[in-house]
Amino acid sequence: MKFGKWLGGGIGWAFGGPLGGLIGFALGSLVDNATLEVTTYDGSQPGGPRITRPGDFSASLLVLSAAVMKADGQILKSELEFIKAFFVRQFGVERTREQLLILRELLKKEIPLREVCSQIRMHMDLSSRLQLIHFLFGISQADGQVHPQETHVIEMIANYLGLSQSDFNSIKAMFYKDPESDYRILEVTPQVTDEDLKKAYRKMAVKFHPDKVSHLGDDVQHAAKEKFQKVQQAYDNLKKARNLK
Repeated sequence: MKFGKWLGGGIGWAFGGPLGGLIGFALGSLVDNATLEVTTYDGSQPGGPRITRPGDFSASLLVLSAAVMKADGQILKSELEFIKAFFVRQFGVERTREQLLILRELLKKEIPLREVCSQIRMHMDLSSRLQLIHFLFGISQADGQVHPQETHVIEMIANYLGLSQSDFNSIKAMFYKDPESDYRILEVTPQVTDEDLKKAYRKMAVKFHPDKVSHLGDDVQHAAKEKFQKVQQAYDNLKKARNLK
């Protein structure tokens, strides 16, 4: 397998700092007698600001997925299959085989969550960070339930990534269903007025619009539609319950 692809392929800032150290460790473990150098990257782009590329997002997702999968003390086949399906759609079968091997090496190593998330927060836009959290909940729920310890780790990650509590609660409510989950998805309480409910829906529709992550590739944008649809469904449910037009 040509793991050197991981040193190119559009990966930029993710190969500096703690993320680079972890991916470098995994690659080095997989390549016998290889010397792997992970160079630092200052995030600068000629003529423009830092940008998050698909490779940066994927590297971040692999490392954070490893932390979540280890949280409950067991690695489930259903979780691996969820990740595999995403990467196959994103990169194809051959690259996915490489990425799953890297993930298996990452699962053997302690993940310094605070440091990793600090690097991601510094370089990644809010919409991409929200999508990371959505994917992590999807991985956690791949076996049909979200383990409390995994939820705790995801909440820690969200906090370290600089997301608000309402951001986290909104995405969590898309996976945990109860009588108030539709309100939490829209980041309001059951006491909200009808007019403010409409305003909240418009705000959330903008925040979770799939175009916000179009720079990460078609498959991430397609996956982001799920969040957008959950916002729409929550609003439709509440409109029906309140007899709103």
